[in-house]
Amino acid sequence: MTQETATEDHDVFWDTSKDKQEKKKKPARKSEGKAAKEKKNEEKSGHKNKKEKAKKADNEKKEETVNKEEAKKKKDKNKVNGGVSVKMEFEDEDFASLEKPVKKGKKRVRMEEAEDTVKSKKKKIKIEDDKEEPGKEKRSKKLDEKKKKIKKEPKEEKVDKPKKKTKEERDAAIALKVKKKEEEEAARWRWWEEEKYEDGVKWRFLEHKGPVFAPPYDPLPPHVKFYYDGKPFQLRLPAEEVAGFFAHMLDHEYTTRDVFRNNFFLDWRKEMTLEEKTVITDLSKCDFTEMHTYFKAKSEERKNRSKEEKLKLKEENQKIVEEFGYCLLDHHKEKIGNFKIEPPGLFRGRGDHPKQGMLKKRILPEDIIINCSKESKIPEPPAGHKWKEVRHDNTVTWLASWTENVQGLAKYIMLNANSKLKGEKDWEKYEVARKLKHHVDNIRKTYRDNFKSKEMKIRQRAVALYFIDKLALRAGNEKEEGETADTVGCCSLRVEHIKLYPELDGENHVVEFDFLGKDSIRYYNKVPVEKKVFKNLQLFMENKQEGDDLFDRLNTPMLNKHLQSLMEGLTAKVFRTYNASITLQQQLEELTDPEATVPEKILSYNRANRAVAILCNHQRAPPKTFDQSMANLRTKIEARKEQMALVKKELKEAKKQANESDSEKLRKLLESKKKALQRTEEQIMKLEVQATDREENKQIALSTSKLNYLDPRISVAWCKKWNVSLEKIYNKTLRDKFAWAIDMAESDFYF
Repeated sequence: MTQETATEDHDVFWDTSKDKQEKKKKPARKSEGKAAKEKKNEEKSGHKNKKEKAKKADNEKKEETVNKEEAKKKKDKNKVNGGVSVKMEFEDEDFASLEKPVKKGKKRVRMEEAEDTVKSKKKKIKIEDDKEEPGKEKRSKKLDEKKKKIKKEPKEEKVDKPKKKTKEERDAAIALKVKKKEEEEAARWRWWEEEKYEDGVKWRFLEHKGPVFAPPYDPLPPHVKFYYDGKPFQLRLPAEEVAGFFAHMLDHEYTTRDVFRNNFFLDWRKEMTLEEKTVITDLSKCDFTEMHTYFKAKSEERKNRSKEEKLKLKEENQKIVEEFGYCLLDHHKEKIGNFKIEPPGLFRGRGDHPKQGMLKKRILPEDIIINCSKESKIPEPPAGHKWKEVRHDNTVTWLASWTENVQGLAKYIMLNANSKLKGEKDWEKYEVARKLKHHVDNIRKTYRDNFKSKEMKIRQRAVALYFIDKLALRAGNEKEEGETADTVGCCSLRVEHIKLYPELDGENHVVEFDFLGKDSIRYYNKVPVEKKVFKNLQLFMENKQEGDDLFDRLNTPMLNKHLQSLMEGLTAKVFRTYNASITLQQQLEELTDPEATVPEKILSYNRANRAVAILCNHQRAPPKTFDQSMANLRTKIEARKEQMALVKKELKEAKKQANESDSEKLRKLLESKKKALQRTEEQIMKLEVQATDREENKQIALSTSKLNYLDPRISVAWCKKWNVSLEKIYNKTLRDKFAWAIDMAESDFYF
């Protein structure tokens, strides 16, 4: 390479499209050699040789035709610091990118300069200007920073995709999972295989650490103010804490309700000092905005914790669980369900509860009754406190108890759902319900005979029992007016809750029910009833107005006393459990197709479960994400259908090729295409079944009946009979809860 060529290449290397406009103002880069000085003089004078321009254009044309192999060589050469490729990029307008394509001779110069710049910085870049330019010093600094960045941050290498697990690795993972499951089973207390204690005795040894109390109140920082009538007002800590409960809920619909606001204000004033009561007399003049903003910011801060902070918090919580979350029951380690005392706050209730907004006071050790065995170590209360009482009652299943102040109800700390005490209770419940099937025919005959009794009380009891049996209504409990929400059961129905239609929609003797049931969930149903029931209802409603009881000569204790006389242990709830379980058994027999695929059998199970949920009025609001979830599912189905069309086309082509040539390779290809089509069809069917299932159950709560009313042995036996994995029906929580049923039920179990 001649000196002239090298100089020319050097000029091209530092040239940019943006710099061309400033060529007349800026001098070229200094270079050694006579040829470079001559070129510099020519550029200053503004006269360029036409021949030289033509030569330069010709060189650029040649560069465009450089093949891929040359480009690869360039990439291999452009390596620094252990062979890592570095892309030299300068953000300054005075310099061109090192990636700009140049001809072969120019490339060598560029690479040498790049290596010198990055590795040793022996060669310094200088910029000389005829005139002092504003920002020149800034650009030089920027260049130095860029060079340092290039040296420190090599170009990222491509990250290899995680390799697929080998068959041996997959088998090892499965074996590990099986081993873990076996260890869990080995550690499980198989209490159902032991002899039961004498009547009434629940345990012989019970030891625990007591409950975990809510943390103390954390005062507001000084800059967060409460305002009354537009002026900041300093609250004492008791009043400030209660004000914070309201501020927390400021964006909730509850705080707009008059009942909620009035109840809150009355209880809040009870926590105020005399001075605070004198000043704060009107809730509408109170401004909780700053407090609400502060609490919201704290909430966001908690949500945005770093991974390390979350991990630390998780470890701290785990330590608390290990200390307080387990007890020793008959010297077996059992998990406690709710070992934390609920923190103070404002009572919400369900529906239009008359006590919503009232203050739920902080529970202290002095409110707690501890229950444990005499031989056990009695749990120690927090420093400076003592328990209300310590008992040793082995006929109850609770570990601690207290009375909450809003409704005066007893609250308990109990064992987890998969514990022995809970499992025994469930087992007994379903056995009593199974026992009912041997008496139900006589009971039904008895209440039908009582439809025409001369005594009004007996007639009302017979009709109420008919509704409990046929409609799975709850019996209902007596309540003091104004103490709870206006929810009713069968025995507490009022005249306004039913309407009678001699004929409706082609059916005779139709009764329309419309009332709020448990948890303020609306029960609405139109059902045809027996003629005698219809006539009795007309008789019960004579000379009555809205607000009057339909069964004015009946209450729940009277009904349950009568049921006890019909069968030992029989209550209205046993009827509900019996009807739910027998309905599931019958529906599974009707809906299960022996030839159906596993997804279709699961759909049949969910439909049977749905029939029970409708019977028991287990409703829910559609999930907020339901529409988006269904749209995503439909998109998946459409994508699979497009895939199936493509597979069919490929299969057709494979068949054609196989017919034309008797090749082993083509036969294997044909078989693989057939399997691909079958696999795609199964995927589409599975997704469509899933879509149908979601749509049908969007407003039905299947889990409630599965958890509380359906004998688990029915589901376990069905799974074993039809080779359906129990994991498809029960999640891990339910599998742990019903471990006794899973172990004892065989495929021939019948409720």
